[in-house]
Amino acid sequence: MAEDKIKRISFHVKEMMKVLGLDLQDPNMKDTPRRVAKMYIEIFGGLENGNEPKITTFPNDEHYSNMVMVKDISFFSVCSHHLIPFFGRAHVAYIPEERIIGLSKLARIVEFYAKRPQLQERLTEQIIHFVEEKMHPQGSMVVVEGRHLCMEMRGVKKPGALTVTSAVRGLFKEDDKVREEFLKLLQLRREQV
Repeated sequence: MAEDKIKRISFHVKEMMKVLGLDLQDPNMKDTPRRVAKMYIEIFGGLENGNEPKITTFPNDEHYSNMVMVKDISFFSVCSHHLIPFFGRAHVAYIPEERIIGLSKLARIVEFYAKRPQLQERLTEQIIHFVEEKMHPQGSMVVVEGRHLCMEMRGVKKPGALTVTSAVRGLFKEDDKVREEFLKLLQLRREQV
């Protein structure tokens, strides 16, 4: 199955390269169609059925009722408008109810949804929806910071511009103090750098 996809994608990449007038005999470009095909299969792995992360949850036996936050989760994705990379960091927090989640699973959720043609706004919503659906927490909040090469290397050409999106549910939406705690914890990172 994967080999069939590689062959089909390679064919189309090769055709695109021909249209652009690239020298397919150049030793540096001879195997480019296959390399691009393999890369696309890897970076779009979030589209494959069954690749959704298996999350491990544990009983909240300690009755922990404060924020659990994993910040600075690096991600790489591809803009669905231009098929050019965007990348950045996601910050995910939740307040547990009956279950807590293995911390690495929050990073896996971000990675899963980033591995597909994506919009940052949709990525942010997909992450929080997954947390809400699987955990049923008292509240959750996701902030995603991204740099979009479609904005930096083409079009408006503004290198370093940072796009920030957020999604807020439950206690984070209802209680200003909870939301402020999240934002202060994000600020701690910036002050220490």
